[in-house]
Amino acid sequence: MSEPLPSSLAAAPAGMALTVQQVSAPAYAPEWATWLSDLGFLPGEAVRVLRRGSLSDANLVVRVGQSTFALRHAEAECIAVKPSNV
Repeated sequence: MSEPLPSSLAAAPAGMALTVQQVSAPAYAPEWATWLSDLGFLPGEAVRVLRRGSLSDANLVVRVGQSTFALRHAEAECIAVKPSNV
């Protein structure tokens, strides 16, 4: 049985090649959308989770383009992704 497709970067397994579909922000932090876009999380950009903490809502280490960032789980939830080969 195949793995379910991730809907957000926070749900993506480590190592999967992904493409950013869109970036949104929660109502309590609308500035996150601009901040994440400024970091390079733009529609069509390649992204990959490199590492994640051991807890389900732990921080993630992600690569977007040629840059590597640590994101909180809540921030990664704002980034909609799809597998690169879909």
